Amino acid sequence: MKKADLPQGTPVYADKGYDSVENRKTLGKMKLKSRIMHKGIRGNKITERQQRVNVVISNIIYRVERTFDSIRRWFLGGVARYVGLANTHAQHTMETIACNLYRASGIIVSNSLK
Repeated sequence: MKKADLPQGTPVYADKGYDSVENRKTLGKMKLKSRIMHKGIRGNKITERQQRVNVVISNIIYRVERTFDSIRRWFLGGVARYVGLANTHAQHTMETIACNLYRASGIIVSNSLK
């Protein structure tokens, strides 16, 4: 997160896997807004308020996550097929372009029906 150089007050969204006191303190020190989903601990369930917060956060997170899921499903993304950072970056870039082309026709039709 330090490399991202985000302006103060920027909300940082993350799923339950990042729920820890350390992560929340780090965001606080950097003066960023924590939008990390709450995770229940064995024996301590999350409160109803925390469940509602999780629903709101998940409605934002899924829009980003579905793109990565689509790349994994359609193009077997997530597996580096080349050696070296530059080649792997090029692979991911091509997967992203292919995903956008795959989705383009549906987006165009959807927008024309509005």
